[in-house]
Order: sequence, then C-alpha cells, then structure tokens
Amino acid sequence: MAVDYIVIVVYLAGMLAMGWWGMRRAKSKSEFLVAGRRLGPGMYSGTMAAIVLGGASTIGGVGLGYQYGLSGAWMVVTIGLGILALSVFFSARIARLKVYTVSEMLDLRYGGRAGVISGVVMWAYTLMLAVTSTIAYATIFDVLFDVNRTLAIVLGGSIVVAYSTLGGMWSITLTDMVQFVVKTIGVLLLLLPIAVVKAGGFGEMKAQLPTEYFDPLGIGGETIFTYVLIYTFGMLIGQDIWQRVFTAGSDRTAKWGGTVAGTYCLVYAVAGAIIGTAAKVLYPKLASPDDAFATIVKDELPIGVRGLVLAAALAAVMSTSSGALIACATVANNDIWSRLRGAVGGPAGEGADGHDEVKGNRAFILAMGVAVVLISIALNDVVEALTVAYNLLVGGLLVPILGGLLWKRGTAQGALAAVAVGGLAVVGLMAAYGILANEPVYYGLLASLAAYVAVSLATRPTDEATLTAWRERLAGRAPEPESESAVPAHQ
Repeated sequence: MAVDYIVIVVYLAGMLAMGWWGMRRAKSKSEFLVAGRRLGPGMYSGTMAAIVLGGASTIGGVGLGYQYGLSGAWMVVTIGLGILALSVFFSARIARLKVYTVSEMLDLRYGGRAGVISGVVMWAYTLMLAVTSTIAYATIFDVLFDVNRTLAIVLGGSIVVAYSTLGGMWSITLTDMVQFVVKTIGVLLLLLPIAVVKAGGFGEMKAQLPTEYFDPLGIGGETIFTYVLIYTFGMLIGQDIWQRVFTAGSDRTAKWGGTVAGTYCLVYAVAGAIIGTAAKVLYPKLASPDDAFATIVKDELPIGVRGLVLAAALAAVMSTSSGALIACATVANNDIWSRLRGAVGGPAGEGADGHDEVKGNRAFILAMGVAVVLISIALNDVVEALTVAYNLLVGGLLVPILGGLLWKRGTAQGALAAVAVGGLAVVGLMAAYGILANEPVYYGLLASLAAYVAVSLATRPTDEATLTAWRERLAGRAPEPESESAVPAHQ
C-alpha cells in the first residue's frame, strides 16, 4: 500500500497548497465568495461538475448499481438533468443578477421582505449537505489508513476547512478542477474498464445477473419520480449550485459551460451503475450495497491505480463538502448575521472595506467548518438528515424561487406563505409518514404552490418600481459594483 499512500498524501498536500495560493488571489468579497465572477468555460464546467458529483454520486451511485443494475444510474442522471435545466433555462439570468445568495435574489424580486426565512431554510440545507459529505471521509480513510471514524472525519474535514478558509472560492475552484481531473481519470478511465474486464465483460455480466439488472426502469417509476422532485429541482435552487453560477464570467459561460457539466454528469451516472453491476458479479453477497465501491477498488485494482481511484473518491467527497461549506458560511453571514446586526446596503454591495468583508467571510467559513466537523462526529443517520434537508429545500423554496423567475404576479406575501406552508407541511408529513417516505415532498410541494398562488392573487401586486429594478438586473443593465468591474475570464 506504500505507493497508494504516497499518491493520497501528495494529493492532500496539493489541496492545501492550492488553498494557500488561492489566499493570495482573494482580495475582495467578490473574489473570495464568487471567484471575481470571471471563470471561463473550462474552469466553470469542471468546477460545476465537481460540486454536484460528490460521495453520494460516486460511492452511492456504485451502490445503487450493485443493488439495481443499470437503473441505479437514475439518481445521478436526475442530478445531471437538473444542471442541464438550470444551465439552459435559468443560469444566464441568475448570473446577471450579481448577487451572492438565493435569498438576495428573493429580496430583489419581492422587495426585500422574503429573504430572512428563506435564508434560515437554505442555511439548514447547506449545513446538512456539508455534514453528510464530511461523514463520508470516515468510509474512505478507513479503507486507506484503517483509522477510526472520529479521526477520519477530523482529518478530512480539517483539510477542507483549511483550504476553504484560506482562499474561499478561488481555492475551492482550483481544488475542484484538480478533483474533476482526478475523478475523470480514476473513475471513468481506470475503474470503469477494469471493473467490466474483471467481471468477464458485458456478456458474462448478463449471463450471471437477473434480466431486471439491465432494465433501464428497473428501479421503479415512483423512485425515479421522487429523484426528479428532490434532485433535479434541488439542483435548480440550491445555494451551493447558484454560488457556482455566480462565478461565471459571462452569460454564455453559464449556459454552455453548465450544459457540458450536466452532460458529464449523465456519463458519470451510467459509469457508476456499470461499475456497481460489475461488482455484483464479483461480490454477490456484500453486507451493504455501499460497500461495493471500496471492495472492488481494494481487491481488484493494481497498486498505484488503487491509490488514484481512492483519491478520486476522496476528490468527489471534498468537492461537494467544500462547496457546501462556503455556501453555508455565505448564507450564515450575508443572509442571517448581517440582518441580525442590522446591516444595510444593496444585495451585491461590497461594503466600505473589502478586506474586512473577506475577513468576516473567512471567519464564518472557519466557524461553520468547525460546527460541521463536530456535528459529523455526533451524527449517525446521515440519510435521514440529508432527506430532511432536501425535503425542506424543495418543499419550502422551489415554488417562491421559480415563481419569482417565471410569474410576474407573485408577491412577497405569497412567497412567505409558500415557504411557511410548504416547510410546515413537509415537517408534519415526515412526522406522519416517516422521514424517508415520498409523500412529504409530494404533498409539501403542492401545498407550497397552492399557498403561493392563492396568497399572491389575494394581495396587492409587487410595486412597479421593484419589478422595474428586478427586470433591469435580470437584463444585466443595472450598474455593476465597482469591485466587480469586468476583467478577462479565466479558462
């Protein structure tokens, strides 16, 4: 394992070095939180793909392939479809808003009265997303170094917190690009063909497994529909995803770079399902489907290659974890803390002292990072925690966000009602049906939509001045903050 260890240690040292380099670039709030809004298509596509393809997409995607065969790809497919829909239909308008958070967008659209409660919901979602990603370090470091769960979480979490705190979005962007390359080589170019060959090829796989393993809909229509509601729609409104859209250097980059990232997700989805199907042939009686990835890597790959593929799994987890962490800290500072202390100013304002803004956001990343590590150590049932977060996100925030982008008649009162009714409905239905049931997100979303439409129609329309300012921002005609003046995009 010595060669494998060297590969992993070099990778982790590189992550910290890029954090240090990013610190030298992040001199303003815009640079620190959204990489100066100037990424070119190459970096944008890689980082967008990196943040959405995390441990759940890699380890979980292979596990679903082990359990269901090719139809196990559907979870990651719906993630890719969400990125494609976001990129084609919404990303250009979102990028032109020049905001930092989803709640700031709601304030712009509805007149400054809808952002507080949405900020709390979004903060809870990003916090739990960061926690579940951090817990995944335990699985990977256990395979690598045979260390206990707590030490693995502290080790992996500390590295992510360190480089994220140092350089903010610039460090995360640079590390995500490396992680994207490592994942592509490790999972698509190495693990996928080796797994298929070790399993005897597709012909042998079909001979060894039931026919339903090769049915594209074998996982079940209801499950696929639930994945669409949770993951496809979740991709449309998550702060962690929007914050990457804010980094795009142009409308074209946001649209076409995101389309490339979404297409990559579809390829990654199929690859994970095939790897899991091959693992079922090789190891038909694993205790848990989620053990499939680690088992096939540990037992079937040659020295050195094994280290690179485990680094790919680590890269997948780190990219999601760091993206969720900076999103959580951005929401906590800009949407919650700044309101509690009575901060004033425009949604995209830089503040009187950009360096103070950077220090404040850096402190919040550090604080949220410590909280994430501590919660990760204490928490056991991560599936339930992440389900609660996604149900609240989709049930409470999907309607007012998409309604604000698509329906002129939506009002601040309607948005607040949608968040409150949808959120309470989801919580109540989870208590009644169980946290992992499908009904909470189904009926919560319908309740949110009904409340939004009914209350919006029953209240006075949003005043024309607010709508005019909103249209100017959507069209990219509003004055740009001085600190965010145009600079060449980075490839």
